[in-house]
Amino acid sequence: MPAPLSALEARVLGCLIEKELATPDLYPLTLNALVNACNQRSNRDPVMAVVAREVEAALELLRQKRLVALFSGAEARVPKFKQKLDSVHPVTPAARAVLGELLLRGPQTSAGLRTNAGRMQPMPAAEEFEALLAGLAQRPAGALVRLLPRQPGQKETRWVQLLTGEPVAAAGSAAGPLPETVTVPSDVESRLAALEAEVAELRAELARWRGATEHRA
Repeated sequence: MPAPLSALEARVLGCLIEKELATPDLYPLTLNALVNACNQRSNRDPVMAVVAREVEAALELLRQKRLVALFSGAEARVPKFKQKLDSVHPVTPAARAVLGELLLRGPQTSAGLRTNAGRMQPMPAAEEFEALLAGLAQRPAGALVRLLPRQPGQKETRWVQLLTGEPVAAAGSAAGPLPETVTVPSDVESRLAALEAEVAELRAELARWRGATEHRA
């Protein structure tokens, strides 16, 4: 399995999956659109407050993991980004929607997950949906989801994604609920500077490509 995703990498990847399936006319996403999606208050748990610089750093790390690509289509006026989950973890569109939902909102019951993921992609009937989850949990290449033990105070068990690594002991434990808003701190300055340099290089390359295209036209 690739290196686990950070909380912000998971949010960025989840947003790209969500927007591709739910609003394909607005996909791929510009950096500004992706920042807005990450900070969206609906359908997000926890709610985040991140800035473009942090999202750029997360995009670069996801690009290195082959989970995100820079889109440079002929009509692209500004850099846009698209998810490449299938290049690392090939799954069906329904399974991809399930993973995107878990990345965006954390552990969920089977029924809740089927309903919430259904806003991105039509979901199979309940029995088939359970088989879909079981398939994601039993993949030969490595499980992508897991059924958590039922926690105190919960009537039903919940599914969790494993792209961020093994789940930390029991959500909803004595530690209490997550805060309503989470601010993701910037990376170490030196590393962030290096990532920003790489992003600038990608932008320059895209500008050169556009110039060559316009010249040929």
